[in-house]
Amino acid sequence: MDTDEILQLIVEVAAEVIVPRFKALSDEQVEQKSPGDFVTIADREAEARITERLLARQPGALVVGEEATFADRSRLSSLADAELAFTVDPVDGTANFVKGSPRYAVMVAEVRRGETTRAWIWQPETGRAYVAELGAGLYCNGGRVSRGPAQAPPRGMTSKRSWRQFDARGELDPVLHTNFCAGFDYAQLVTGEVDFFTYLNPWPWDHLPGSLMLREVGGVALDAGGEPYGPATGLPNSLVTAASEDLARRLVGYLRHTD
Repeated sequence: MDTDEILQLIVEVAAEVIVPRFKALSDEQVEQKSPGDFVTIADREAEARITERLLARQPGALVVGEEATFADRSRLSSLADAELAFTVDPVDGTANFVKGSPRYAVMVAEVRRGETTRAWIWQPETGRAYVAELGAGLYCNGGRVSRGPAQAPPRGMTSKRSWRQFDARGELDPVLHTNFCAGFDYAQLVTGEVDFFTYLNPWPWDHLPGSLMLREVGGVALDAGGEPYGPATGLPNSLVTAASEDLARRLVGYLRHTD
């Protein structure tokens, strides 16, 4: 499938089963997989439809969807070695979606032989579609996206509770909390609204799409050991993403000294 076809698939599925449920969920359509980790009928139906339509056009591909993987973790171990795979986050920011916040997104990444090659982030409520191809740049609604160098001091976000308001003795702007939605966090990072963020327990469907987009605008994603993040990384304890490699490595150092 070409890049535009997959984007259209994502937009159509969102219009069919996600957007109609926004601010219209009944109590029985919302569950918790664990405290604070929500799943809704929209998550399940959207993932099933995206998976079905991808496999109809790409039979034999591995699809690593968030909800299916919650039921069968073995899919994760096959991601790095698959000839062709897709990660699917049907409703990124489900807690926001449940609360009626527009900060939710649909995210898909294509992985070929251990490398993320294409990525899509669709924000239904803003109408923004971010699309990246390896080596071909990042686009938002058809316009090329670029970002400048980090601000001084760098501004960032974190999902790590102990890092909130952390400023590395003035070397960073006091760190804020994330949007509870990687599809919005990465959008802010690639456009220069923020310069970095750190995440705990990063799942591939949350971070493979955005990390490719970040790479295409000159940024870097590293695991807690300072190694480049990608499909073969597995499930690191922490993830650092930043506008530059220098900033990313400084942040890895801060993490080591504050954990």
